[in-house]
Amino acid sequence: MCIHRMKIAHRDIKSANCLVNKHWTVKICDFGLSRMMTESPMKGTSSAGTPEWMAPELIRNEPFTEKCDIFSLGVIMWELCTLNRPWEGLPPERVVYSVANEGSRLDIPEGPIGRLIADCWAEPQDRPSCEEILTRLLDCDYTLS
Repeated sequence: MCIHRMKIAHRDIKSANCLVNKHWTVKICDFGLSRMMTESPMKGTSSAGTPEWMAPELIRNEPFTEKCDIFSLGVIMWELCTLNRPWEGLPPERVVYSVANEGSRLDIPEGPIGRLIADCWAEPQDRPSCEEILTRLLDCDYTLS
């Protein structure tokens, strides 16, 4: 079940917080930074999350919605496509500045998965829903050969 159906913003979605069992079922863990969402965007009291996976609005401590997790999911998809760690070798404070203030993003792979990643990294209101992401993944052949 998508945590967004329950109106929860996890705020620290990253590969290390995704557990996979022997049946390839993924479970999200570590809800220590999560917040129940209200009808309007929320404002955090401090920056929360891991810089390499954080949405720009979280880094800038701006109001956020559950779409902050969609940005992070895009980073995880990027990891799965490239088999690299995001922003490898860049200090976290440089990642924070680059993503939040310069609009920097990781190099987006070509093809349908790249377009999906790019959509996940759009402005919050333009990011796809969990349901749209699942539909797009099921409608296309996303083999990583």
